[in-house]
Amino acid sequence: MSKHKSNRDRLVYSEFGNDATAREPERVQELPPQQQDLRVQATRKGRKGKTVTIVTGFQAKPETLKALSKALKSQCGAGGAVKDNAIEIQGEFVDRVVAFLKEKGYPAKRSGG
Repeated sequence: MSKHKSNRDRLVYSEFGNDATAREPERVQELPPQQQDLRVQATRKGRKGKTVTIVTGFQAKPETLKALSKALKSQCGAGGAVKDNAIEIQGEFVDRVVAFLKEKGYPAKRSGG
């Protein structure tokens, strides 16, 4: 074994202090479903012509979003993902998603055309 540290272990310059503080996750204050303002829209932008239903406006923890995403995907029978504090469902399921969210207590509204 080598007694020397690799080049990756050396810190050359750091303007904003410790790296550990920069990597701390944000604390998200989770609001109850009734207090959230959710928007549901179908879009094709940046997806090579494929339609995706996007739910935005969440103020919830990642665990809550993941569980809600899983329920929505099974409800619509489609794939999807959680990206940037929004849920994406593959396909055009705006009406189905709005109905499901209202059933769960979220005041969801259709957005866009």
